[in-house]
Amino acid sequence: MKMNGKDFRVKEGEKVKLKKWPTLVKPVYESKEEYRELLESQVTELSALQQLHYASNRYSLLLIFQAMDAAGKDGAIRHVMSGVNPQGCQVFSFKHPSAAELEHDFLWRTSQCLPERGRIGIFNRSYYEEVLIVRVHPEILRSQGLPDALAAEKNIWRDRYRSIVDLENHLYRNGTRIIKFFLHLSQEEQRRRFLDRIDEPEKNWKFSPADIAERKFWKQYMRAYEDCLGATSTSRAPWYVVPADDKENSRLIIAQIILDTFRALKMRYPKADAERRRELLSIRDELMKDGAGGP
Repeated sequence: MKMNGKDFRVKEGEKVKLKKWPTLVKPVYESKEEYRELLESQVTELSALQQLHYASNRYSLLLIFQAMDAAGKDGAIRHVMSGVNPQGCQVFSFKHPSAAELEHDFLWRTSQCLPERGRIGIFNRSYYEEVLIVRVHPEILRSQGLPDALAAEKNIWRDRYRSIVDLENHLYRNGTRIIKFFLHLSQEEQRRRFLDRIDEPEKNWKFSPADIAERKFWKQYMRAYEDCLGATSTSRAPWYVVPADDKENSRLIIAQIILDTFRALKMRYPKADAERRRELLSIRDELMKDGAGGP
């Protein structure tokens, strides 16, 4: 199967029905060995492009991962980014907001973690939690201290979508490229993975009773994701719905989409001007003299 990232992209203005989006597709690999070879090839190219990205220092790249529990976000980040220089990449995981963060607007805490030029920033969950878990659990919204008129559920989600799209357009205009991944996991596959976490002692640490509590809100989360994906996938900051029932295949798809985005930037290494070349040649002459037994 030939991989095309556009097959998983949510079109701008599209009305999303997640039941129509597969959680499993025919894999692009035929064996575990081929999977490892494909991923290694992608990771090697991604490492080279990240070095070029860092050197050219013109763009920043923000990767956003959202999903239901056990969909494989952590594993995807770990495997796909395994070859990236840690100096050029940062990962942030956003949990329940602190008291200080609740005193600011909902985009404040994540805005402080945006990547600099030449860097890759990864959000493992993000400001999108504010239109997902907060929508499913309105008691969280009530804890945010908003004026009653602004917290009315009739308008707040529409307004937050608009704030998010405005932010992402602003970032795009200032050189940040944003890729958003929704790892689309089936409810049955989540059940199997939860059982694995219970049955295999080395995976017990991954399991939390809160995971089961959130699973009971599956339908509400799917509706929240559908509205969110449809309202905030744009040409400048697209959402990709990645089939997540096959972890290995999802990693290959994610890596391919990142590579395609990097390639489209048409980056190049900075070219030294004439003055800089003269300076470098002068230094070279000094180094050659050192090697020839000079002082």
